[in-house]
This record gives sequence, C-alpha cells and structure tokens, in this order.
Amino acid sequence: MTDKPIVGFIGVGLMGHGMAKNILEGGYRLQIKGNRNRAPVEDLVGRGATEATSAKAMAEACDIVHICLSNSPQVEEIIRGSDGILASGKAGLVVVDCTTSDPNSTDALAAELSDAGMTLVDAPLGRTPKEAEEGTLDAMVGCDAATFEVVRPVIECWSGSITHIGETGTAHRMKLIMNFIAMSYGALFAEALSLGVKSGISPQTVRDVMGASRMSNGFFDTFMSYAVDRNRDAHKFSITNALKDMTYVASMAQGAGAMNPIGAAARNYYAHVAAIGEGSDYVPMVADHVARLNGIDLADAVKKGAK
Repeated sequence: MTDKPIVGFIGVGLMGHGMAKNILEGGYRLQIKGNRNRAPVEDLVGRGATEATSAKAMAEACDIVHICLSNSPQVEEIIRGSDGILASGKAGLVVVDCTTSDPNSTDALAAELSDAGMTLVDAPLGRTPKEAEEGTLDAMVGCDAATFEVVRPVIECWSGSITHIGETGTAHRMKLIMNFIAMSYGALFAEALSLGVKSGISPQTVRDVMGASRMSNGFFDTFMSYAVDRNRDAHKFSITNALKDMTYVASMAQGAGAMNPIGAAARNYYAHVAAIGEGSDYVPMVADHVARLNGIDLADAVKKGAK
C-alpha cells in the first residue's frame, strides 16, 4: 500500500498527456478524463491509469485533481457542471488548475470551492509539450503555504522549476504577464521580419543578427525556427489560444486599472488571424499572415535569402 494521494487529471491533450504520464511515473495512482482524442487516454490507461466517467466521479475518488484545459469557460463547466467537481461534495479535495485562466474566474471559483470545503490551486505552465513529456515544465503556483506543501510533490513530477507566487489567483496573473510579453514578442518579430524583407534584408539576416545579440531569447529561437527554418512544430501553441490569453490580459488590465495599449495592438494581430479562420495555426505562423498583409510571401523570401 502507498500513502501517496490519489491524483486525478482532466485534460490529457498536448500538455496534459506528458504531465499525467510523469505523475504515473512518480508512483501515484492516477485517474484521467480526456476529450474527443482517444489516443492519449488509451496510452495512459495502458501505462496504468484508470479512466473516470465524470469529473464528479473523479473528485469522489481522488485527493488531488489537476485540470489542464483550453480556457476558463471549460474549467467553469468542469467545476460547476451537474456532473462536475462541486457536485461531488468532496470536502478536503484539492483542485489544481493548470489552465491559463482568467484570474477573475479563478477568484470566483476559489470562493465557491472554499465554501464547499475544497481548495483551488492555480498552477499554470511555462514551456511546451516537449518539456511536458520530459517532466521539465515551469510551474507557477498560487495557494497558501500549507496547501503548497501538499501539492508540491505531485507538481515536481511534471515540473523542473516551481515558483510559489503567492495566494490563489496570483499564479494565473503572473502567467498572463508572461504570455503578454511572449505574444507581444510574436507580433513584434512578425512585423520586424516583414519590415526587413520590404527593406531588402533577408529573413535569415534578421534572425542571424538578432540571434547573436543580447536581444535573443528562447521565444525568439522557437519563433524563428518556424519563420525562417520553416519548422512547423517549433512552437505548438495555437493562435486561438494566443488570442484567448491576450483577451484575458486586457480583462486583467481593466480590472487593475492599468493602461495596456501594447497589449491591445498585439492582440489585434491574433484577432485578425482568428477572424479569417486560421486560428488553428501556431503562433510563429503569424509571421506569414503579417507578411501577406505586406504583400510578401515569407516562405519565398526565405528561399531567396538562402541563395
């Protein structure tokens, strides 16, 4: 027998599959609940997980439940729905929301769960599905100190870096600040590439000069891996999700009474791509869309730059 808590995981997609796999490999009994894609569910069941019939049933059987979904409305439904976590009435349950969520929603859900004797932890993620599979994600955690000690051993299974930001809600706010910077980088890099090409400078030159300077960073590397090297899988984060996060940033800024004009400008790049029906494209692909708005075929510009 083990004294380890029983863990549940809702949302075993691009990020969640690797996280759940690493929880299993950490020696925890695991229940999972997936969506339409059966492949990751079947893989995890084959590794020893059991599949829950509903979020309510999972909450009844588990001590800690992770949620890793696309947006706050999905999290709200999983918690508040008729077959959701709150319906379990499981006092003492700890819910760990790894979604990049709207902090206003997080605050409301934390209060509702607390009233039911449950605890909400916000633990959004940094890095990509590659690091999720490797168990080396960055984790930002929002909760009280005692709860942090409860969840930390489980989070250590899928994270290489854990930062306790503060009380519940603070981690989602920190994650949005990070994504505000990252998605703004994406818009800026896309615009810079088009400006370079229109000015007679190849995409390769823009990448090589900036990449060797102090302005380089990890996001720059993955962005240019697609924009210049045409590696489609360099950064598998959809424009739909980027737009969602930038919309949450706008809401956060409004709630805080803070100006956010750069955020509004960057958001419009992703809003444009989503509006023309290409929201499933990955974030670095915004460079192609901005190039087309400037009358450029970026892939062709890359080919010419290689000559």
